[in-house]
Amino acid sequence: MKNYLRFLLLLVSTLVFSQNTLKLDSLKTPTKASVEDVSWIAGHWKGTAFGGVTEEVWTSPLGGSMMGSFKLVVDNEINFYELMTISEEDETLLLRIKHFSRDLKGWEEKDESVEFELVKIEPNRVYFNNLTFEKVSPSELNIYVVFKDKSGNEEEVKFNYKSKIQN
Repeated sequence: MKNYLRFLLLLVSTLVFSQNTLKLDSLKTPTKASVEDVSWIAGHWKGTAFGGVTEEVWTSPLGGSMMGSFKLVVDNEINFYELMTISEEDETLLLRIKHFSRDLKGWEEKDESVEFELVKIEPNRVYFNNLTFEKVSPSELNIYVVFKDKSGNEEEVKFNYKSKIQN
């Protein structure tokens, strides 16, 4: 019985603490990459989260960058938008996000954005600091994001998207 309980505790703790995101090690040399390495993110993606419908659109690489947009619709009303870029900078990638209310009033100051530095890249996954894109298949994409509440507690949230344009 004791061994069973230990196994169950180990299994539960592994599931609870398993994460799909990584944190940036400030001592590590930045991972070299180009937007061509993450071109599989491009597409028109739709899913559900936060009690509503989510939609993301990412352009193909051009000029050393990709551009994305996000919107959350709850009860058939826009909740908020995001404008995003993945850019080549100093031989690595940087993801920037700006948030907007439904009336396009920005959440961040005029010249500020939320930045996610590249941590690691794999053929079907790209890890930015606390945010991961995962290509499940040509028609399915997961995005994992770590959110921090006012108390400092962190929670990883999974966004599952299906392609609106079937390949």
